[in-house]
Amino acid sequence: MKVGVLRESAAGERRVAATPETVKKFIALGAEVAVETGAGLGASIDDADYAAVGATLGPREAVIGGAD
Repeated sequence: MKVGVLRESAAGERRVAATPETVKKFIALGAEVAVETGAGLGASIDDADYAAVGATLGPREAVIGGAD
């Protein structure tokens, strides 16, 4: 299963759908996780934090493509 995490598009929205801790848990359960570049910036989460737990990062189109 591939899980996609997208950057929020609503004006002023600072939340993100998954934190690195959540991503790490999904990966431990066998999921592949792709995160849109910059998805966590509003919540002060760097892309490197997602990469460090095993997520792949990329543009929205790549994250959506193949996501379940």
